[in-house]
Amino acid sequence: MPGTSVAHFYDELADDYHLIYADWDASIRRQGDALDALIDQDAAVLDCSCGIGTQAIGLALRGHRVTGTDLSPRAAARAAREATRRRLTLHTAAADMRHLPFPDGRFDAVVCADNSLPHLLTERDVHAALTEMRRVLRPGGMLLVSTRPYDELLRERPASTPVQVHRLTDGPDDGGAVTFQLWHWHDDGERYDVEHFQLRPAGEEWRVRVRRTTYWALGRDRLTGLAAAAGFMDRGWRMPRETGFFQPLLVARADTSSGPAV
Repeated sequence: MPGTSVAHFYDELADDYHLIYADWDASIRRQGDALDALIDQDAAVLDCSCGIGTQAIGLALRGHRVTGTDLSPRAAARAAREATRRRLTLHTAAADMRHLPFPDGRFDAVVCADNSLPHLLTERDVHAALTEMRRVLRPGGMLLVSTRPYDELLRERPASTPVQVHRLTDGPDDGGAVTFQLWHWHDDGERYDVEHFQLRPAGEEWRVRVRRTTYWALGRDRLTGLAAAAGFMDRGWRMPRETGFFQPLLVARADTSSGPAV
């Protein structure tokens, strides 16, 4: 994975990330509630791709002791500020999920949500990240990974995403913001480049920002196999219709029969 380019993508997006939601605060609460229903009460949780804090803040609101890390220093810093603004405790740091700066067995649960893991473009890198998540989990600790519904998307290989509209209410540009993506599939049929368009009103014109990154469309069986190789048991997928979370979730437990996988 070209880590610096992914970090740059999210550094550039950090100030505007909330604009991809129609109502970010409502999404924080909804996603936090859905994840909370799967995690033991009062858990020590690591959100290892916390972004600007959507899931991390949602879980903190539900009483969990949350730590957030992200490859983007600007995103992680904003997550901490947003938590403070809501009078919550959220310790954050910039870190690569393949090299987590925590001791073995530190957390009860690890969350890697919002299609973050597929920024890793090889099996070796995905295995490295999952192995690190396993290492920092206590035996029997829970893993929650969400991705886009790639089994379906691999069949369809769409060229774009639907337009998302955010209504601005807190600044001079009260006309809204529009976000959509164009997808350019690689010849291997699995990886795709994204052009992330964000349009915001500027007087009678529109200001356009385009940011670019790459993903690997990891199907569910393939990701489940990689989780097994990294030392996770009780692996299963929970779909949005049953969890209320907006993406499919791989739910697994850290193996209790041995130490961290290598």
